[in-house]
Amino acid sequence: MPSPKLHFEDFHIGRVFELGPKTVDAAEIIEFATEFDPQPMHLSEQAGKASILGGLSASGWHTSSMFMRMMIDSYLLSSVSEGAPGIDVMEWKKPVLAGDTLKGRSTVTAARAMRSRPHIGIVTFSHELENQRGETVLRSENAIMFRIRGEENAA
Repeated sequence: MPSPKLHFEDFHIGRVFELGPKTVDAAEIIEFATEFDPQPMHLSEQAGKASILGGLSASGWHTSSMFMRMMIDSYLLSSVSEGAPGIDVMEWKKPVLAGDTLKGRSTVTAARAMRSRPHIGIVTFSHELENQRGETVLRSENAIMFRIRGEENAA
């Protein structure tokens, strides 16, 4: 029997969801950059070392995409998420270099039912990712909408 999906009521203030680990390799940095952010420091080790980043570095957008995947794997796929209305904060604090291993956490900071859609609740999260040295590489805050238990079929 499949596990019950996480609903709005399961996201109490202070609950923490662990993210990762995820090791970032040079090939994926270059592949993402080639497609979406072809700046030199994301395409070659030499250009990365010549930049302020200090080596082949993942694009901030690549870091955000890896973070999204970690949220998916940690809790979003096992929930009744209805998506997010946006991102309030997205900070890239340190470069993510080839060979780094990322891990982190998503912490529930607020939760409320929507007035306009009483079958949906909004949960606010604070997120952090760090590298293997314990340095924060990403910090983010955003809200995600989840169905309220028993309201799956409400319109």
